[in-house]
Amino acid sequence: MTETVSSKASADGWNEPTKNLPPLEVRDLPEPLPLGKIIGASVILLATALGSGELLIWPYITTQAGVGLLWLATVGFLAQYFLNMEIERYTLATGETAVTGFSRFWKPWGIVFALGAILPNAFPGWASSAATSLTFLTGWGESTIPWIVTIILVSIGLAITVSPVVYNTIERVEMVLVVIIVAFLALAIVVATNLSAWTGIVTEAPQGIANFPRYVNEIGIATILGAIAFAGAGGANNLTQSNYIRDKGMGMGVHIPRIVSPITGEEEARPSTGYSFEVNEENLRRWDGWWKVANREQLLTFVVIGLGTLIGLSVLVASVLGEGTYGDPGSIDFLQEEARVLGQEIGVWFEYFFYIACFAVLLSTNIGIVDYVSRLTADSLKTGYLARSEFWSESKLYFVAAWIMCIGGSAIIWSGIEPLWLLVIASSGGGVVMFLYSGMLIWLNRRILPEPIKIRGARLVVISITFAVFAVLSIYLVYWYVNAALTGQL
Repeated sequence: MTETVSSKASADGWNEPTKNLPPLEVRDLPEPLPLGKIIGASVILLATALGSGELLIWPYITTQAGVGLLWLATVGFLAQYFLNMEIERYTLATGETAVTGFSRFWKPWGIVFALGAILPNAFPGWASSAATSLTFLTGWGESTIPWIVTIILVSIGLAITVSPVVYNTIERVEMVLVVIIVAFLALAIVVATNLSAWTGIVTEAPQGIANFPRYVNEIGIATILGAIAFAGAGGANNLTQSNYIRDKGMGMGVHIPRIVSPITGEEEARPSTGYSFEVNEENLRRWDGWWKVANREQLLTFVVIGLGTLIGLSVLVASVLGEGTYGDPGSIDFLQEEARVLGQEIGVWFEYFFYIACFAVLLSTNIGIVDYVSRLTADSLKTGYLARSEFWSESKLYFVAAWIMCIGGSAIIWSGIEPLWLLVIASSGGGVVMFLYSGMLIWLNRRILPEPIKIRGARLVVISITFAVFAVLSIYLVYWYVNAALTGQL
């Protein structure tokens, strides 16, 4: 990356570009909080992840290829853990989001990543899938799906509009939905899964690796790339982990204004540019405390619960349905078939519980999608382009973006595209976005941060490999789409 921007270098080793954004002000790091007080900082990211890769894409792949590819989901999840911690590293140290850090090098990066969030998620695939699962439960016809989607999206818009502090409301709602999901999964694992499906994760892995090229051809590169990207949160979603830990008051984020309701909260119109700290013994002690507790929170909330949910739901569908084709390609009919078999084997009550859990998963994801796209858009516009505006606070921009998402999604859903294809469009595009920012995080955290806290060692190796893998997959995806367009296969 060619650098042509002015920089401010300090004796401590901070070296932030200052052409596009003002220099970092100097403040001491706050004292680190115990794990119990920051648990939940990753719950919105987790809840957003559950409805894509965990409930739909990976269980769908399992119906086509068995459990032998779940090793790939594990790799994807662990890669996202390291990506998320590099996103958190910059925000813990400065209070700025990673996207703001990118914008210090080139101002339009904020717009690039905002579009990387908006364009894939303009298709309301999760709301559509939630509505479809509700019709499975109630027996309502397909003609009601657009109306249900509209009600879901407008309800989300109204709920966040009247929330005094949006993060607090979103976190509480998502926590309740995650509890419902985990409760269902724990029961389902006990009563509906079999040992052979669990052991198959290991015993069938060599076969999955050997047959990987065939699965790419049969299932599609877009679905495979999307599955890897959404084994976890995926796409631009991971970037908003900066916003979540900032609103949680972690590290230097405690000094940054939070998003509040323009109706019930007190707004601050100042931009969300950040701070540096003197590199001394006391601040490094505090940094070590923040880094350790942030890693533990992310590992417990995002990786353990998220990966456990993905594997559990995939093993459940393997135990109940096995390999086969259930419904038309691009549909989520396999969920209906799975529920039917569960109802026959365990009882009708469990079939209903399954649909309720599916709806909770997909609703939690849709809430998270609206929130994260709006946060990323508002942060990019306020920090990069409207910093001097006294009217356009980050909160106002957030609510405008959220309502555009809700109203626009309601309009798009009348197109009749199958919900799984909507998710594949979103997730494959997300893989390309991850290719971009995984490389940029290395540049950001080695270029700006002082030596004692910059990325190095094993984490640098992992992020570099992740960048290379997503580069190869993204290039192949573009090649596949171009070739398919030229040969009339799209």
